[in-house]
Amino acid sequence: MHSIEYSKSMSMKKLQILGTGCSTCERLATMTEAAAKALGMDFVLEKVTAIEDIMAFDIVAPPALVVDGEVKVSGRLPTEDEIRTMLSE
Repeated sequence: MHSIEYSKSMSMKKLQILGTGCSTCERLATMTEAAAKALGMDFVLEKVTAIEDIMAFDIVAPPALVVDGEVKVSGRLPTEDEIRTMLSE
């Protein structure tokens, strides 16, 4: 797992990208990081690549975006607007 931390305060969201490192998974990570920064959010971004760890989330298919332990989307690449909405919930 790889983590990127971006924080200005103690109220940090944990964002996880579930996937084996394919180009779609990397795109989701890049889009999620950009959306979180654009929203001015404090976050830690973790890329979960181990199959055993991904399976623990009970997703249908990668890639997946998890926000504070809740799976927001899996099996597809959401739009930038969808990601911003998911991060704002």
